[in-house]
Amino acid sequence: MFSVQITKLGKSSTFRLALVYMALFGISVLLLLGFIYWSTAGYMVRQAEATIEAEITGLAERYDLSGLLGLSKVIDERLSRQKTGISLYLLTDKDFKPITGNLSKWPKEPPSEQGWISFQIEKGPDDEDQQHKAMARIFHLRGDFHLLVGRDVHDLDEIQSLIRDALFWGLLITLVLALAGGAAMSRTMMHRIEVINTTCHQIMDGNLAQRIPRTGGDDDFDRLVETLNRMLDQIEELMQGVRQVTNNIAHDLRTPLTRLRRRLDMLRENGASTDRHDELLDQAISEADGLLTTFKALLRISEVESGGSRGGFKEVDITGLLHDLAELYQPLSEEQGQSFLVEVVDSPPILGDRDLLFQAFANVLDNAIKYTQASGTISLHMQTQPDQLLVSICDTGPGIPPEAREKVFARFFRLESSRSSPGNGLGLSLVAAIVKLHHGRIELADNRPGLKLTISLPRPSRTSVR
Repeated sequence: MFSVQITKLGKSSTFRLALVYMALFGISVLLLLGFIYWSTAGYMVRQAEATIEAEITGLAERYDLSGLLGLSKVIDERLSRQKTGISLYLLTDKDFKPITGNLSKWPKEPPSEQGWISFQIEKGPDDEDQQHKAMARIFHLRGDFHLLVGRDVHDLDEIQSLIRDALFWGLLITLVLALAGGAAMSRTMMHRIEVINTTCHQIMDGNLAQRIPRTGGDDDFDRLVETLNRMLDQIEELMQGVRQVTNNIAHDLRTPLTRLRRRLDMLRENGASTDRHDELLDQAISEADGLLTTFKALLRISEVESGGSRGGFKEVDITGLLHDLAELYQPLSEEQGQSFLVEVVDSPPILGDRDLLFQAFANVLDNAIKYTQASGTISLHMQTQPDQLLVSICDTGPGIPPEAREKVFARFFRLESSRSSPGNGLGLSLVAAIVKLHHGRIELADNRPGLKLTISLPRPSRTSVR
């Protein structure tokens, strides 16, 4: 089990990204610690070299002033003042025999071109380290005398070693913590992704009501989960719509298809009777026309819902469009004994498809006229707001019950009281599709009595209309 988790962790893109970050961070830390080491240890070495250089300069000047005796006296005084033996002095003759100093012999190591030399010195028995590292500068005096001035850098080496160890362990701890943090972060990300994968598999298995849980942190993942859940809601709604459409097609088209088949059978049985033949033929053609109208409406709704018509949007004079509607439907309404009221204000043009908008308002007016009794009233209103246009179509008919107002926009949905009247239940579905295409909204309300249907369409800014 553990090996499986390690394998999954190694395949995680988050973990690989964490490793890359760890490598970059490790290199950055290494460069920073290297600079710190060079700054601290190098500074101490340069300080020691500067001290030795200053002592060499001072002793050389004393030799020039007081000769060998004065130089020896100064060296002895300095040695008598120091207790730790950090400073090293050795004055020899031309054969490197010691004259004075705290070194017993001249070092065997060859000096550098600048006269610097590194060598080991013997310490006393009380010291834990019998060998100490020393650095010195060699200076040749007049008369073939040799002067060596140096320092015991054992403490400096220990400090440098301590700094190196601290830098090494600091880098190691940093990498370990970065690796642990990357692994923990990857496990968290893998867990959240696994939750999404599990939920998606459940949905793929048919549980369309399943949703991805949120953690409540309102982070990037929660916002992604919210978007995915909204998408799943829409997919579920579309799937339910497809099922509902399929059921409605099977239910609502079965009757006209049955009638069509029955009349075709009667045509075959009564082929000899010319009058009956023509009557049955007209009825069959009428049923076929009704079926074609239904399928044409379905195709029109699908075309509008696909959004393809949005590419041909142009400026639409909505005021003129509503006046044309009123001119077309007012005579029809008055023939039914109804009152038709129009209250349309002037408005700037909007972006849209004029034919589709005309179809949407025409479907609503057609329903209003169809279901409003004689002596009833139908009104068409339009008002403008800073960001939208509101077009309301009111009637005094039977209205729509509140519990059915969300359902009337579904395909083939018809109220029981309307099933005896002609129609296929697709008119308002097309209206809803057209309004959605124009980024608008539809609201149904009680007109007391009757129904008030309001379509709100967004008003574009003046620059976008231009």
